[in-house]
Amino acid sequence: MKITVLGATGRTGKQLVEQALAAGHEVRAFVRNPAKLGLSHPRLELIQGELDDVGALERAVAGQDAVLSALGPVRGGRKDLMELAARNVTAAMKKAGVRRLITLTGAGVAQPGDEPKAFNRLMSFLLGVFAKDVQLDSTRHAEIVRASGLDWTIVRVPVLTDGPKTGKYRVGMVGINSGSRISRADVAHFMLEQLGSKEHVGRSPMVSY
Repeated sequence: MKITVLGATGRTGKQLVEQALAAGHEVRAFVRNPAKLGLSHPRLELIQGELDDVGALERAVAGQDAVLSALGPVRGGRKDLMELAARNVTAAMKKAGVRRLITLTGAGVAQPGDEPKAFNRLMSFLLGVFAKDVQLDSTRHAEIVRASGLDWTIVRVPVLTDGPKTGKYRVGMVGINSGSRISRADVAHFMLEQLGSKEHVGRSPMVSY
């Protein structure tokens, strides 16, 4: 497939790019700094731009089969990064006629169907106290994606590690068949698996060990 990866220079984004190329996909990476990705491949195209550069985003998604976003809040960055990305990316996709969106966010973003346990409620409380802006931004991002009318999947994750890809993880909801950790490599694996599946279209599963 022809896919666009947002947040390609992050640790999860790099896993997405590397695994997608290994699987035979054609990858277009939307990046602020191309040198930071540190990858070259015949099926890899780099598009440089910022998330508020509508024209660059439109070029990045035009003609693609799907968009995968591994964007996340950046320390010291703008407080509405995720909201901005969701708004501009969904608009660019609609203009280009690209329907499939698979986007990443934290497990602290509540969704219908969750049954949070005491640990989950504690983590949400701590996020609300120590990372309120991040929590609000991530929640707005999810709301925009859910209202977009696109074929979306919001992949929610707990604490991320740099462990290996195992392909063995649980897919549930917060408090239902869920754990507290997962590797970035396995998150990327799950996101790429959704390219050939409709099971989680319009859903917000949590992936974890």
